[in-house]
Amino acid sequence: MDRTPEEPSSASTALETSASTSATTKDVPAFGWSAYAERINGRFAMIGFLAVLLTEALSGDTFLHWAGLIP
Repeated sequence: MDRTPEEPSSASTALETSASTSATTKDVPAFGWSAYAERINGRFAMIGFLAVLLTEALSGDTFLHWAGLIP
């Protein structure tokens, strides 16, 4: 079967689809268990975890002790 120049291979189609979907999302902000809400929650969790690590590194103490949760 001869391919015409206009017909892309299946490998290049998969790469274009993968690259185009990772750069943008069609998710719209919504309440409840939506993909958008889960993505935002995950990002805030990563920021919070990084903040705890930075607090421990800069203060030289554990976060729980620094926050006064343990004596």
